[in-house]
Amino acid sequence: MARAPALFVSHGAPTVALEESPYTRSLTAFGRNLAPAAAVVVSAHWEDRQPVRVGSAPRHRTLHDFSGFPAPLYALRYPAPGDPTLANEIVERLEAAGVPAALDPGRPLDHGVWVPLRFLLPKADVPVVPVALPRPRGPEEVARIGAALATLRDRGILLVGSGGAVHNLSRVAFDRKDAQPEPWARAFDAWLAGRFDDQDREALLAWRAAAPEPATAHPTTEHLDPAFFVIGAALAPDRTETVHEGFEYGNLSMRTLALR
Repeated sequence: MARAPALFVSHGAPTVALEESPYTRSLTAFGRNLAPAAAVVVSAHWEDRQPVRVGSAPRHRTLHDFSGFPAPLYALRYPAPGDPTLANEIVERLEAAGVPAALDPGRPLDHGVWVPLRFLLPKADVPVVPVALPRPRGPEEVARIGAALATLRDRGILLVGSGGAVHNLSRVAFDRKDAQPEPWARAFDAWLAGRFDDQDREALLAWRAAAPEPATAHPTTEHLDPAFFVIGAALAPDRTETVHEGFEYGNLSMRTLALR
């Protein structure tokens, strides 16, 4: 079986799920070349206390974890199966790597999972296992999760970190999807892309000191942390592929990067 990619996807606003856009077309095109045995997804929208929670439901409910959006968005479902056996293996792998972990049979799929998968894997027939971001955490802890699961890729299991390359909602122009990004947003976005191109794990983990305007680009870390899961899952001889680049609503980066 071909090795599956590790993918960092900027999932944007929930309304992406209703749209056809350059971003959704990029994800759809990338997904056409995927035939994963399963998908393991770390989303910015599932943070939980340690031990690391691993979703083990045999069939997933769709969580609409937002409010104030158009009614058709709440009618969408992504009825992907789960994989309790894989979830149990993930717990075992994390425990063996010194990362306390536990099964969570009740966790539904939040929009950080189902919105991008709606385009990447539109048939919703690939088993999905969500994995939580632990609290508390730092970049190293998230990268350790990725490293513990990296060789799942050799069994055709897609590893996805779903967050946002630049994510500061106080600086997003929600009334103007075509607004131009500010220089600080462009600078951080370019820095992140460059470090992924180089697979410079050390610089990425030290992003608060190394990146331009880090506190402006990410006032909180939950949307950047999935990138550390992906860089932790790098395997030789991976190269970085830009699946999509660009901004929406001004400073909301939709950059999506694959290691493969």
